[in-house]
Amino acid sequence: MDTNKISAWDRVVLARHPKRPTSKTLIDYIFPDFLEIHGDRLFGDDQAFICGIATLNGMPITVIAQEKGRTTEEKIKKNFGMPHPEGYRKAIRLVKQAEKFERPVCFIIDTPGAYPGIKAEERGQANAIAQNLTELITVEVPMISVVLSEGGSGGALAIGVSDQVWMFENAIYSILSPEGFASILYKDSTKASEAAEVMKLTAKDLYEFKIIDKIIKEPNGGLHDNPQTAFNDFKKSLEETFKELKKMPIHELLQKRYNKYRLMGKFEDI
Repeated sequence: MDTNKISAWDRVVLARHPKRPTSKTLIDYIFPDFLEIHGDRLFGDDQAFICGIATLNGMPITVIAQEKGRTTEEKIKKNFGMPHPEGYRKAIRLVKQAEKFERPVCFIIDTPGAYPGIKAEERGQANAIAQNLTELITVEVPMISVVLSEGGSGGALAIGVSDQVWMFENAIYSILSPEGFASILYKDSTKASEAAEVMKLTAKDLYEFKIIDKIIKEPNGGLHDNPQTAFNDFKKSLEETFKELKKMPIHELLQKRYNKYRLMGKFEDI
């Protein structure tokens, strides 16, 4: 398959491929010494988030990832990668810890969206996401977010405020699913493939709009087809970029991060 010629919907299908590697696969490959840390110190431990510390060629870093699960049992346990508010609170707890010990942070985004259930809303889902957005813009350590497969709505954006945002080539990043978009715009969820084309949710689209900073190439058959090459490219880029960002004065890093998000959506009439 020539990934330069496939449609937006084809990329949605590849992003959701049942054999596509999850965050756990990526972590196991790149961070073999990863040590997971549990709980938000308020309610519980959200299994849809894997958070912990690791080293990247000797560099201590914090890793925060959304995990969908691979088997049916794992998917149920991980709530299909849809976090509850305690997941976002666990994530920001680890970010503040990283800031205290001056560790860079790597976010791995892979969620169709935050869990919209009643219990999640009762425990403050919207507030937890908003709190993350507020906190992340001023965190005084370098941060990089990468969309591994799906980046859906505020559930993804809650760990998507970073100094750089990357996407794997066949990942998608959007305000909601194509099916949801089609239900609203066309009143017909079966027009999801048509909606995907107008949503501009692919890595190529978002790179052109300067929403993301880098695209990680995948094998022609998709990331599930020999992911090692793409993982190695990601690891190399991660190490090089963190080294560059760590050299930057904190005030300059924060100002550049702030400007990055202030400029999103800005346009000029000519």
